[in-house]
Amino acid sequence: GAGKSTFIKLLCRLYRPDKGCILLNGTDIREFEETEYHKLLSVVFQDYKIFSFSITENISFWQNVDRDRMRFCLAQVGLLEKAEGLPFGLDTSLDKSFDKNGVELSGGELQKLAIARALYRNTPLVVLDEPTAALDPYSEYEVYAQFHRLAENRTTIYISHRLSSCRFCDRVVVFDKGELVASGKHEELVAMGGLYTQMWEAQAQYYQSFKFPDSQAPLSAI
Repeated sequence: GAGKSTFIKLLCRLYRPDKGCILLNGTDIREFEETEYHKLLSVVFQDYKIFSFSITENISFWQNVDRDRMRFCLAQVGLLEKAEGLPFGLDTSLDKSFDKNGVELSGGELQKLAIARALYRNTPLVVLDEPTAALDPYSEYEVYAQFHRLAENRTTIYISHRLSSCRFCDRVVVFDKGELVASGKHEELVAMGGLYTQMWEAQAQYYQSFKFPDSQAPLSAI
């Protein structure tokens, strides 16, 4: 309820700001042709959709099918082994709505598929809104461990209230009641005191045994 997802919807031009503006390289994003602007973004919302088609079709949407790249993206989110082990591999249908031989993936596996789809688009800006919410702790860590590679050569905005994810970000932006209240690296914000420190101390007992890789590309957490 702090305004994180609303901010992302503004960034994606799903909402129009009541005042102020959002700039991309100094240009108001409303000045870009909307279709062309959306080509710059890959987004995984909390309410992402997976369709009753094959894994290949869910990732590519029938455009520019590159199976090697598809396998690479699936491997990055820890889903390749599962996908290739299905009856028809990447051409296996998801659920049985249109194919009696379709399979049902778990919620965590579907969320990994949604992340792989965003990566496959290969856009310069990736937005992930609570992308590991449906994952168990091991799967979540598996995604975190690969994140420096997932975000390579692109800017990634990662929304989360799980502060473990903030440790590998280049910049953390803290929202509270619709206001931006702090910004900086994880270590700086912990030392600063205030809301971020309180949240970190409340959650830190769960993170002490985890180690995270250094980020290799601009990555922000909100």
